[in-house]
Amino acid sequence: MEKNYRAELVGVLGDPVDGNPTGVMEEAGFAHAGLNWRYITVKVLPEDLDGAMAGVKAFNMRGVNLTMPHKINVLKYMDALSEAARVIGAVNTVVRRPDGTLFGENTDGKGFVQSLTDAGIALAGKSIALLGAGGAARSIGVECALAGAKLIRVINRSAARGRDLAGVINAHTAARAEYLPWNGTAAVPEGTDILINATCVGLHPRGDECPDIDFDGVKRGMVACDVVFNPAETVFLKRAAARGARCVDGLGMLVNQGCINYTLWTGEPAPRDVMYAKLKAEFI
Repeated sequence: MEKNYRAELVGVLGDPVDGNPTGVMEEAGFAHAGLNWRYITVKVLPEDLDGAMAGVKAFNMRGVNLTMPHKINVLKYMDALSEAARVIGAVNTVVRRPDGTLFGENTDGKGFVQSLTDAGIALAGKSIALLGAGGAARSIGVECALAGAKLIRVINRSAARGRDLAGVINAHTAARAEYLPWNGTAAVPEGTDILINATCVGLHPRGDECPDIDFDGVKRGMVACDVVFNPAETVFLKRAAARGARCVDGLGMLVNQGCINYTLWTGEPAPRDVMYAKLKAEFI
């Protein structure tokens, strides 16, 4: 039988993307399963997304992840969407089907909810303060609502985007959502059970930054979560922990959505323990 020197390609498109370790985790999974697949990490500026998506098809890639700032803008290139991606209005995972069409899914929120489950944290009946209203925030807000959260307060600087996300949650889930403006230093609403930073503030290479919130509103026993995974221990989580909060970092969300992506692309169960160990080793 002839040797096949061509690897199947997947990857991530975004900016910033230099500090994104997803490829290390995915390739560890591929190697463990004996799959000749490669995951490439590609810096794509907003104005170059059209060319990048044409490249996905031209290179016969099996799929890609989208990270900031492309999760919403990539929608126009999709031939079909999952129900979750349609409701959320953002895509972070693309699968190129055998006929060449592009299918868009959103695994951000699913990975986030699983990370809370892994930590023994239930969402049913909880009140959530959600910082941000971008692609990750939209996915997390909708999936938390579907998982039983009773109230989601969307805190965002853009009123239009914040109100839009609250409207999506109210229209498509049983949870109640409301928009709160973020002018200057944001207050943490009274009664918050789970505080989520769903912005990119604090992401490498700006790991010394922190969302501008009043940490006096973080109470002992509150759960504080960050979607930022590099660094895993963000300034946001350090300051929340100092106030007595229980913290959940972005690594769990990243590995869980990575496992979902792996299965979407390969059709095989993901070796989660292998992938998590490899990802965690990147930050030791």
